[in-house]
Amino acid sequence: MNRTAYILLMLLPLVSMAQDKVPAGNEQPVAYSKALGDSAYVNNDYETAIDIYEAVIANEGEAAELYYNLGNAYYKNNEIAKAILNYERALLLSPSDNDVRFNLELAQSKTVDKVSEGYNIFFMVWIEAIINLMSMTAWAVIGITSFILLLAALLMLFFSNSISVRRLGFAVSIIMLCLTIFSNLAAFSHYKKQTDRVAAIIISPSVTAKSTPDNSGTNLFVLHEGRKVKIADDSMKGWKKIELEDGNVGWIPTEALEKI
Repeated sequence: MNRTAYILLMLLPLVSMAQDKVPAGNEQPVAYSKALGDSAYVNNDYETAIDIYEAVIANEGEAAELYYNLGNAYYKNNEIAKAILNYERALLLSPSDNDVRFNLELAQSKTVDKVSEGYNIFFMVWIEAIINLMSMTAWAVIGITSFILLLAALLMLFFSNSISVRRLGFAVSIIMLCLTIFSNLAAFSHYKKQTDRVAAIIISPSVTAKSTPDNSGTNLFVLHEGRKVKIADDSMKGWKKIELEDGNVGWIPTEALEKI
């Protein structure tokens, strides 16, 4: 045996020991993707699909389709509150998606608490429905386009020598002005909803709202998982002041709910 071969044979056990001692944290991370989550979902492995979708969202950021698929996985896994939470998040990013809205209503039908929407002025309901026809980005694009057309119509109005063209420019400018204002307000409305995140979903099986942010407070009412609430006060550590559609307010532990 030559000297080089002898040295290599002596080093092999050391190399093996070094490989055995490689920390688990140095292993190559699994490349999670939406396709991988979809594959787990199709194979009815809903818990794995949930883990993958949540990892993708944590690494790549929010997306309506990811929240929708995550909601479906939670729904199939009989975790209705988490399904509602993620459908709501998907709807926040894609308010015109009828599939998300249908699945959200289906999940809500399986909850204990039935929400009374209360009295709303009919034209406010119509305006909200129109705003929800498109996303924030779509309304922003319409706002920019209508503003450009407004400028073009104003040029027609002030610089054309033709009376008919000036009349047309006046009519178009009024329409484009209204559309510019409305589309920008609609885009801002979506922006506020996505940034404020004052709505939340009860994720505990049931929780009792207290009169004060303390367990010794008076019991006011009981809420069950899947119930949507508004966070009225987020300043107390460990507690959230929530408000219902009928105006009732109370304090519940922070761990009992999750923000949309």
